[in-house]
Amino acid sequence: MNDHDPREFALGDDERRELGRWAAEGAARALALFESRAPDEARPRKAFEELRAYNAGGPRTARLRSAIWAALSCAKESDDPVAEAAARSIGVAAGTPFVHALATPHQSKHLLAPTAYRIRARSLLTTGGTDAVADEEIHWATAHASPTVREVLRRFPARAEGRGWMSALMYRLDVELRRTA
Repeated sequence: MNDHDPREFALGDDERRELGRWAAEGAARALALFESRAPDEARPRKAFEELRAYNAGGPRTARLRSAIWAALSCAKESDDPVAEAAARSIGVAAGTPFVHALATPHQSKHLLAPTAYRIRARSLLTTGGTDAVADEEIHWATAHASPTVREVLRRFPARAEGRGWMSALMYRLDVELRRTA
């Protein structure tokens, strides 16, 4: 019996690090926002630093995984919706090295959600609404996505429009990353 899942594809360490670098660039934007709201809380910064250590050639470690969960716990515990969304952005970004090489919409969410949460955090601070912030962040994310990031994303199925702000933002980002060279 063949145990190979036909949805599996190759995803090398160099590609994971490239995804991680892109995620870390975005997470740096969320981290500045988070730390302006919760300067005494270190868990998201720790996740960010562990992601950067991986990107610099370190292994995927239990320490990185623990830091991810700690950042996500920080988000859940936050009473500040801006800090919560920013911490989620950082925690999910730090999880990028653990994305499964499985062509499912759930796995592509791991690549797109950090930007969606960052948009959510920033949009809570503006009276202009989500659209202007989304346009700016999606432009930033696509401008900073390397050809490798785009190529890996294309191995996953395209996102459906879905319902709710999260699905809408991930759909828009997915469309732009697939369109942009």
